[in-house]
Amino acid sequence: MKAILPLLDESRKRPYYLQVYDYIKEAILTGNIMEGEKLPSLRSLSRSTGLSVTTIEQCYNQLLVEGYIYSKAQSGYYVTNVFPHSKKAAPAESKILTSYSSMCGKTSIPLPENLKYDPHCFDFNKWKKCMNKVITEYSPTLFFESDPQGELFLRTEISKYLYISRGVSCTPDQIIIGAGTQQITNHLSTLLRKINIENVALENPGYIPVRNIFRDRGFAITSVNVSDKGLIIEKLPTNIRTAAYVSPSNNVFTGAVMPIGRRYELLNWSVENDSYIIEDDYDSELRYFGKPIPALKSLKNNQHVIYLGSFSSTLFAAVKISYMVLPDRLASLFSSMAKDYSQTCSKLEQLTLALFMETGNYQTHIKKLRKLYSQKLDEVINVFEREASDFIKVGNTSSGINVILKINSKKNIEKLKKDAEKFGIPLTSLEDDLIIFYYNQIPLKEIPHLLTDLIKVWRADS
Repeated sequence: MKAILPLLDESRKRPYYLQVYDYIKEAILTGNIMEGEKLPSLRSLSRSTGLSVTTIEQCYNQLLVEGYIYSKAQSGYYVTNVFPHSKKAAPAESKILTSYSSMCGKTSIPLPENLKYDPHCFDFNKWKKCMNKVITEYSPTLFFESDPQGELFLRTEISKYLYISRGVSCTPDQIIIGAGTQQITNHLSTLLRKINIENVALENPGYIPVRNIFRDRGFAITSVNVSDKGLIIEKLPTNIRTAAYVSPSNNVFTGAVMPIGRRYELLNWSVENDSYIIEDDYDSELRYFGKPIPALKSLKNNQHVIYLGSFSSTLFAAVKISYMVLPDRLASLFSSMAKDYSQTCSKLEQLTLALFMETGNYQTHIKKLRKLYSQKLDEVINVFEREASDFIKVGNTSSGINVILKINSKKNIEKLKKDAEKFGIPLTSLEDDLIIFYYNQIPLKEIPHLLTDLIKVWRADS
C-alpha cells in the first residue's frame, strides 16, 4: 500500500475532498497506483492528511461512482481496471437498483409527455430582465435571421460553460444549436449519411423519440442492453461502421453510470471500428452526491465523440434549445452544408439564454435547482422507506428527476399507474414490477402527504 500524501492548498477554492480526489485519480491514470492495489482506510488517510473522515469518504465516494476504485466488504478500497486492455479487475459495487438483466429484449420506453416543472425553481424575473435587455440593446439584430449554426454569442457561452462544468474543451465553431433534441438528431442523421454510416446502436431501455428519428431516416437499428454500469459494449457491432447513441453519465430511465474503465473501452471501440459515439449528456448537472461525472467528451481520444446537450430539464418547457458539439471533421462538413438550412430556434431566446449565462444567472439557477431536487429526492426516499419498505424498494437515488420503484404487489402495473394518475403523478413502466417515478414536478411541501395517500391506495389488496 503506497502512501498518499497530496499537497493541500488552503488558498484554492477547490474543496479538500476534490483536491485529494484529483491526486488519487492522477496517480491511478499515470500508473503510480496500480490496478488491484489497496488504498488506505478512511481513518488512516484522515490521519495522514489531517482531514476529517467525512472528507475522505466524500473523496472515495466520487472515485467509486466514476469507476476508478471499488470496495470489498470488510476489506477496503481497491483500484479498478481503468484501461480495458489490462487484466480484468473486480467490479465496483452497484449503488443502483439491481436486476436490469430482466429488461433484455424490451423495447425502448417513451418519456411521459406531461412532465411539468415546479414553478418555484425558476426565477422568471431574471429571465425577463435578460430578454428585455436583448430587445432594447440587440433589437437591430432581431430583424435578421439567425445563423443556421446558432447565434455566436450563445455558442461562445456554451463552450465556456462546458469547459467549466463538464470538462469539455471545444470552440464555438464546433457547436450546432437547434430547437430541441429532435432537430439536432435530424441534423446528425444527415451528417452520418454523408460519411457513409447507416447503422445506429441505441441503448435499451432508451429514449424512443430518437429511435424513431433514426428509423424514419432509414438507419438500421441495433438495440444494446443497459446494465447497472451502462451500455454493454461487448454487444456493439464490430464489423460495420456504427454510431452508438449512449448516455454514460445518467441513463435516461435507469440512472446507470458508466465507470471510467468502460468509458475508455467505448472510446477504443469507436477508434478501432472507425465509428462514432453520440454522447447524450442527459441531466448531467442534476447529480446530488459528489460532483457531476466528467463527460465522455472530456476524456482523451475523444475525436470520435459527438456530444449532445439540452436545456430542457434545467430551464422550463417552453424553451426548446439543444445543441451538439461536433469533432472538427464533422464541424467542417456541417459548415459546408449550413447554407441549405434555416435556424428554427428563436433568435430572441438564443440571445436571452446567452445573456442569462454570461451574467452568471444560469449557474446560480443550476445550484438552486440541484438543491431543490435533492431535497425532493430525500423526501421521496424517506416516505417510501417509512411507509412502504415492506413492499417497495427505491433505486436510482443519486441523480436525475426520477427514481425507480420495485413494487411487490398483486396489482398489475397498469392498475398501479392508474392509481397514481388520480394523484396527478406520472409513471412509466420498465417491466412487470419496476416503475419510473418522476418527482421533479411535485412541490416539495406536497410530497409527504401525496405519497402517503398513494401508498395507502397501492397497499390495498397488495
